[in-house]
Amino acid sequence: MPDVHPAPTTAGNADPAELAKFSALAHRWWDRESEFRPLHDINPLRLGWIEKVAGGLEGRRTLDVGCGGGLLTEAMAARGAEVTGIDLSEKAIGVARLHQLESGARADYRCVAAEDLARERPQAFDVVTCLELLEHVPDPASTIDACAKLVAAGGCVVFSTISRNPKSYALAILGAEYALRLLPRGTHDWSRFLRPSELAAHARRAGLDPVAMTGLAYNPLTRRYRLDADTSVNYLAAFRRTASGGA
Repeated sequence: MPDVHPAPTTAGNADPAELAKFSALAHRWWDRESEFRPLHDINPLRLGWIEKVAGGLEGRRTLDVGCGGGLLTEAMAARGAEVTGIDLSEKAIGVARLHQLESGARADYRCVAAEDLARERPQAFDVVTCLELLEHVPDPASTIDACAKLVAAGGCVVFSTISRNPKSYALAILGAEYALRLLPRGTHDWSRFLRPSELAAHARRAGLDPVAMTGLAYNPLTRRYRLDADTSVNYLAAFRRTASGGA
């Protein structure tokens, strides 16, 4: 049985409306035909890239920030990571724990803010992932800084988010939410998207050095995703913590 930890005493860096929105859908996390189908489809791509830039996951102390129902968390556990998943949605954490009982995945789930965990367990992890979260929090710089503080010197931090430009509005908002209906309308707020340069600037201030970046593209004809050099819409970025950074 996984460890059960108390809920956080503060809401942390979270938007109550965003929490409510995803909490209402939490029971559908593991339904491949639900609103979370895109996450199921891209999970193998994300996992493979993370494993590559991190130099493997086997035996690595790994933290999944904003884990939701545990899709990536369980996938990393299956690759041998000693993984902890955290989220501020109690319903999502509940779903993750329930699915864990079915799958037998070895993961520790906690309902806690990254900022609070960073104060509790600084430099405790070799790999930190924070995927599809930065565009949903009020202060992404705070989340990035917390991730930097949570990873050990020399460790790897991976973010994924969406860039802010006219193309991303056309594809990620009008295309994905309205035309193709890949996501429910209102899933994203374009004004909260982060350009790669903005993410990199926040990361550098937190003591993280850039390692690699890749785009994630969708072909509406084949309905397949692929990693791509184009980072103008969806992208993943990997960083390494310097010896003195993120303290």
